[in-house]
Amino acid sequence: MIRFSTDEKIQAVIRYQKGPDSLKAITKSLGLHHSVFSNWIRQYEYHGEEAFENGYTTYSVQDKLDVLNHMNEYGTSVRETAAVFKIASHSTILSWQRSLELHGIDAL
Repeated sequence: MIRFSTDEKIQAVIRYQKGPDSLKAITKSLGLHHSVFSNWIRQYEYHGEEAFENGYTTYSVQDKLDVLNHMNEYGTSVRETAAVFKIASHSTILSWQRSLELHGIDAL
């Protein structure tokens, strides 16, 4: 998997927002799946340049519950919730959700 710097992510999102290039054209030029780039766009819309500043993050049980509760309370999609909480991949939330449903709070 290609790693992109914070600056590269910001420039790609700005290129999409201000330029004539389509999402598909930009993702093809970057060698990136469109869902990843869509997540970058949502994160940037919620948090601006700060969206890309943090690297790997560990989450407490309470953090995970807060994320899952937010999604349930506000009816946000998994992708939107990931953007709101600056979680790099929506699949992380799906994993938490499955663990909680199958094994309860101790699985988090």
